[in-house]
Amino acid sequence: MHNHTPHIHDVIIAGAGPVGLLLACELRLQQLSVLVLEQASAPHTPLKCLPFGMRGLSIPTLEALHRRGLLDELLAVQRAHEPAGKIATAAHWLQQAHRPAGHFAGIPFYQDDVDTTRWPYRLTGPADTGMAVTLDTLETVLAQRASALGAEIRRGCGVDGFVASDTGVTVRAGDEAWHGRWLVGCDGGRSAVRKAGGFEFAGSDAEFTGYSIEAELADPAALQPGRHYTPTGMYTYAQPGTIALVDFDGGAFHRKPLTQAHVQAVLRRISGADVTLTALRLATTWTDRARQATVYRRGRVLLAGDAVHIHSPLGGQGLNLGLGDAMNLGWKLAATIRGDAPAGLLDSYQQERHPVGAQGLDWSRAQVALMRPTQSTRALEAIMRDLIGTRDGATYFAQRVWGISLRHDLGDSHPLTGRSMPDFEFADGTRAGSLLQNGKGLLLDFDDSAVLQTLAHRWGERVSYVTGDVQDRLGLQAVLVRPDGIVAWAGETAADHEDVDQAMARWFGAPVDAVGR
Repeated sequence: MHNHTPHIHDVIIAGAGPVGLLLACELRLQQLSVLVLEQASAPHTPLKCLPFGMRGLSIPTLEALHRRGLLDELLAVQRAHEPAGKIATAAHWLQQAHRPAGHFAGIPFYQDDVDTTRWPYRLTGPADTGMAVTLDTLETVLAQRASALGAEIRRGCGVDGFVASDTGVTVRAGDEAWHGRWLVGCDGGRSAVRKAGGFEFAGSDAEFTGYSIEAELADPAALQPGRHYTPTGMYTYAQPGTIALVDFDGGAFHRKPLTQAHVQAVLRRISGADVTLTALRLATTWTDRARQATVYRRGRVLLAGDAVHIHSPLGGQGLNLGLGDAMNLGWKLAATIRGDAPAGLLDSYQQERHPVGAQGLDWSRAQVALMRPTQSTRALEAIMRDLIGTRDGATYFAQRVWGISLRHDLGDSHPLTGRSMPDFEFADGTRAGSLLQNGKGLLLDFDDSAVLQTLAHRWGERVSYVTGDVQDRLGLQAVLVRPDGIVAWAGETAADHEDVDQAMARWFGAPVDAVGR
């Protein structure tokens, strides 16, 4: 085995999917040395492109991309690589009379039914509506940024195992060994890092095998376009040959070789139609198995993304969950490695993200429960359809699907604390989101307070201090924001400023002047 001893990386990341690449960007933004090891030798595969590679990005994900200057790049690459209208065409539920806002177990809710006035701490901005993107486009943008920032990405170099100590981790990849101070597994649902690290992966087993198929049909009109629940399962169809199937077989056929004859037999049984496939261009399976690591960290090894939580792709929550993990972890791990992290900062990664992951698993399970091919489930689905069709129902599902309801419990009574920072707009047109591109914390002072200026100075370059009035203060005088865009403290009066010192210490460690820097 060849040992790479000349250089010890601060962090080795297993997996160059969106989560691993975003984490690499975050760590390089903090000036850490990063090595990404990826099993696949090539970054592009058909399953990452249309139609099966399409993913919906939630508002927290779009906010994260906007705050790092990645959103405009993503839009530019998507326009250059995806034919106009193809994204919308690939989403069968978008082809409806009213402007759709999302769906729950295939039950749509609509934009004009959503009451956005229920969300008093939201401001309009570049990231205030969801969008769809292919995995190929997203990974292209993130890989370009990670490389430009100086991350080293090695493909065809999958992690086989590792040996960890109190001071570092030696990672095995094929016949080579790499040395790092920390290891983060972002290597998917079958994570080698999770397995080698002995992480418990608890949850529920599969109820179905899902199929995503691109085929040629002898008669494309033999199937009705759209989503359909049947006595034996569920299927969706977009002409001429894009099909998704759900077969409630306990996940029996997941990851088994797929033949044209087998897929045709399943399609006939689920749809009840005499369908003939003349060619099977692409086919893959998936399940609703829902599991989550009981701990997100063991010593110097951490997990993020599908490596730490898996569930069915229904509703497209998994990618957004994983990208949220990367944003939450990056700055905390960097501060820990630099040595200026306050006590317990890295532990807050699991404390904040485990509940979010658990909620995501239950959201997926609830959708599976509405898809079971039973009379009682169809009756329940009819009631849910009525509820989602109300203004209250559509608003509730929108805030969950879009990610508006996300709030970390930071133990503060102000309703904005723990939520995403509103994208305040200053008089000169500058948006608060753009002030986070450097990866530092942010103290926004709308009243030019001498007290806050003094406090910000004590923490030096860990926190950017910005003053100036904004178009809509939302009743606030000042806001302290973590590097991941989460509000750590919000003050409405000058008296509240006494609390910001404690909040600064909680998230950014000891003041620079207190440690003699």
